[in-house]
Amino acid sequence: MKIHRRDFIRTALWGGVATAAIPSYAMKILAETTKVAVDDNAKVSLATGSGRAEVAFKALQPFSKEIAQAVGNRKIIVKPNMVTSTIQLSAVHKDTIEGILEFYKSINKLENVVVAESVADGPTMKAYDNYGYVPIAEKYKVKLLSLDDTTPQVLYVMDELDLRPKPVRMSSLLTDRNNFVMSVGRMKTHDRVVATLSLKNVVVGAPIKEPGYSWGADRRKEARSDKAIVHGNGFRGINYNLFALAYHIRPDLAFVDGFEGMEGDGPNNGTPVDHKICIAGFDWLAVDRVGLELMGIDPGRVGYLTFCGEAGLGQFNINKIEITGEKLSDHIRTYQLSRNIEKQMQWQTPLRERAEPLY
Repeated sequence: MKIHRRDFIRTALWGGVATAAIPSYAMKILAETTKVAVDDNAKVSLATGSGRAEVAFKALQPFSKEIAQAVGNRKIIVKPNMVTSTIQLSAVHKDTIEGILEFYKSINKLENVVVAESVADGPTMKAYDNYGYVPIAEKYKVKLLSLDDTTPQVLYVMDELDLRPKPVRMSSLLTDRNNFVMSVGRMKTHDRVVATLSLKNVVVGAPIKEPGYSWGADRRKEARSDKAIVHGNGFRGINYNLFALAYHIRPDLAFVDGFEGMEGDGPNNGTPVDHKICIAGFDWLAVDRVGLELMGIDPGRVGYLTFCGEAGLGQFNINKIEITGEKLSDHIRTYQLSRNIEKQMQWQTPLRERAEPLY
């Protein structure tokens, strides 16, 4: 396996700091030592329209040549955001998936596509059936896969309770950089990290569940899910883990479905926002930053994306992001945040104050 020197340094650094409680001093170190070349003209397309499939297609169309070139002969993993198998508002609508598949058909890459997800509450194939994905997949002759059935790769995350590294089994379909991973996130507020867009969709979708797992089971005796491990037992833990795992799992192409957003107590129990937009781009951090702007959310409140911006994992400066298509200011809404928003801000404070320097 070929490893670039830059990636090796990042991996080594992550191994050294994974067990620390980060936000103040270590984030400064990370920002200085792992910063990568960021495109000052990162492009994000913003599309609107009256139909889900239409808007999805329009958001991707400006990147047609670049996407075809980037894909080449690689397998395309279209990773929709579902969360559960029963709440349609929490999941990417089948019509949005149809617009995406129609786009890949238009650039002659449809044969490269598989749709893959791992819902949190039980069998993913049940979710595909409930949400009407099966007829769409049959129409375009693409496979529907469960990430739980793929070979796992073990990565390590932080647990806020004891600050020790914890192993987590992640689907190799998303960790394999030979695949072209497209995150199809849903524009939603969140009860732990303020907002969920493209990065969180792939990172939290990657941990696998054992066969037979379902919510409410006795986890000491029944099948286990590794998704809870990524959440790090706290608001600090989950924000840091999402940032750290972005070095291993991140979208090659980011797409956020905001045709109907969710506000309030997302990602499952919020209420709909009639927004009728989609955004897309190669720089996933720029896409998520534009998403926050469209939701009227202060980016400084979203810990994991702030960390990624400080570490230079993409373009986080809204003034350096080129937005094509619709005018950004015409589509900004103010999403109502989760009721526990002030508790979520714990990531901004240290676990404890140090009375004097350690050394």
